[in-house]
Amino acid sequence: MSSRAVIIALIRVALALGANASFAWLCASAAEQVDLLLVLSADVSRSVDHPKFLLQREGYATAISDPQVLDAIRSGPHQRIAVCFVEWSGLGAQKLVIDWSLIDDLAPARKFGDQLLELPRSFADRTSISGGIEFATEQLDHAPYEASRRTIDVSGDGTNNAGRDVKLARDETIAKGIVINGLVILSDRPVPWNAEHTNPAGGLEKYYQDNVIGGPGAFVLVAENFQSFGRAIIKKLIAEIASLPRIVR
Repeated sequence: MSSRAVIIALIRVALALGANASFAWLCASAAEQVDLLLVLSADVSRSVDHPKFLLQREGYATAISDPQVLDAIRSGPHQRIAVCFVEWSGLGAQKLVIDWSLIDDLAPARKFGDQLLELPRSFADRTSISGGIEFATEQLDHAPYEASRRTIDVSGDGTNNAGRDVKLARDETIAKGIVINGLVILSDRPVPWNAEHTNPAGGLEKYYQDNVIGGPGAFVLVAENFQSFGRAIIKKLIAEIASLPRIVR
């Protein structure tokens, strides 16, 4: 091949690479804007028995299409949010159950809720809240949407007993501008193998306040039974979507 032909070939390669780079940049810059990126992060460790598991799945499935929640979504500048649902248990046991979904009306909200009710449970291991936070943060880092607010909604029934120190995971996440809120599920009876796990000194609500939640306006809500869990999720979602500074019980 002559020198001239080589030069022409190199120019063509350079132009092709430049076009690909420009296309990738345009795709990245064209990411759809939403008012909130929200990760619903649910504890499915072994202390979460089947009734508690259903409590979380059915609670979120019902709440996401609640009229008050949909009104909160429509009140934002873009009138839409993006949500994904993850489940977590012990060290390395985290799963993206439902990938990022755009919620802007009743139909996509119901579709999201129906998926939650149909999909099987992911784990039943130890409780790594830190691993759950880290995994949720990764989902936010790779979300196909853009938002000025990013929130992780952690629900669980016990303390961190696997993986890294939960405070370290929390602090690293909120340093990225991400808010972590909590929803604690109270247990009537301590688990037989570790009474302090679900009923720590000072209560699980205080544990979440001290170790799990963080960021501007972060809060914890408490669920004592099915009725209160459903109300708590609705109240929590409205506060997160509308970015309310505090919750009045």
